[in-house]
Amino acid sequence: MSLEKTIYIGAFIQCATLTELDICENGMIGVDETGKIAFVLRESRGRKFPDGEGWEEAKIVRILDYGFFFPGFIDTHIHAPQYPNAGLFGKTTLLDWLNTYTFPLECSFSSLEVARRIYNRVVARTLSHGTTTACYYATNHVPATNLLADICQSRGQRAFVGRVCMDRLSPDYYRDESVEAAVRDSRECIEYVRSIDPESDLIAPVVTPRFAPSCSGEMLGALGDLLKETGCLAQTHISENPRECELVRELFPERKSYADVYDTAGLLTEKMVLAHAVHLTDEETVLIKARDAKISHCPASNTAITSGRAKIRLMLDAGLTVGLGTDVSGGHTPSILAQAREALFVSRHVAMDHGHEAKLSVEESLYLATRGGAKVVGLEDRIGGFEVGKQWDAQMVGLTGVNEAEELDQQIGPVEIFGSESWEERVHKWVYTGDDRNTIAVWVGGRLVHSKPDFKP
Repeated sequence: MSLEKTIYIGAFIQCATLTELDICENGMIGVDETGKIAFVLRESRGRKFPDGEGWEEAKIVRILDYGFFFPGFIDTHIHAPQYPNAGLFGKTTLLDWLNTYTFPLECSFSSLEVARRIYNRVVARTLSHGTTTACYYATNHVPATNLLADICQSRGQRAFVGRVCMDRLSPDYYRDESVEAAVRDSRECIEYVRSIDPESDLIAPVVTPRFAPSCSGEMLGALGDLLKETGCLAQTHISENPRECELVRELFPERKSYADVYDTAGLLTEKMVLAHAVHLTDEETVLIKARDAKISHCPASNTAITSGRAKIRLMLDAGLTVGLGTDVSGGHTPSILAQAREALFVSRHVAMDHGHEAKLSVEESLYLATRGGAKVVGLEDRIGGFEVGKQWDAQMVGLTGVNEAEELDQQIGPVEIFGSESWEERVHKWVYTGDDRNTIAVWVGGRLVHSKPDFKP
């Protein structure tokens, strides 16, 4: 779909490196008809638009006051069918929680009516929080999984969509009939996603073994073969909960570690996204690094289900690639901004036991939410920042000065700017106190996919 040339004028902020923000107070970014960034000017005052190529006729989108453009967030781990259970943890830990809340809900997606209602809601909600890319787990139902891909495409969200595979340690009413059936149905979903988006411009398939305890060794090996055959992204869970780790040792006594289970099956590759990684051993960290597998840090979920505190500083120091995941519904919110905040808090709890250096900075948490996430899903050349040639996956963040909004109902969201804050401090306030009310508009590949009712592009 051809778009209109558009020039975005105002402040833009992105992560320059893991520890540094790039803040441009008066920038100008041109996005062409393909949704790619054509030029970036770092000072727009007094500057004419670039000559030629129709930029004089381009549409203009301006941001004023304390607002800024920021790259779209990337959710590297979210269970789309579990959204109705967000905020429901009971008094359980991981394995009990799956049986109490997760499996019964996911089984209901045999009904496309149920699936359509929930999938429309979760995709709309993630977009409203500035998430331009999401790595989704669906269910084991082929029609419902394909429906999720359709909904992501129709709403314009960049997405990876995976049919969940499991052949044991799940209810009889909700598991694959056989390894052969799981591979057949997964291949059907992969082929469908590629049929609606042959170039994977927006939607791509992902091979999805739920996690080692619910998959036999034969299942994992067959999915490893499918991964090699198709070249898809892959996603699963690892070392989320102590009891889960014990269970893996019991189920796979011949393997050296949880990570070795996946490695032996041919799943631990540069295409694999491993969620949680809370209780990795040093040997597993070395193995994951050697295979260039990626990590999705899900801090809100790990806290809610009392799984543990992932040591992200050690992972980063070891050279692992890390992004953020909401892990809805283990995580209570589909907001990656909230995960950036939770990642900061979890790192501080780790620091209380392991020293000050364990703490993450705001800049680091935002890097995980954008450029880090882009690397996790293999799209670092296309999204995550505002360089020429990248897709315009972006959000407009609105912040209100207290003087401009004397009454609370005049304020854009909960962030309060008093005017003396530096740009870095405004970003910090946004991370610690902001929410989706501060997300004014969201673009994916240059297409406006979400905006507040009063937004006038």
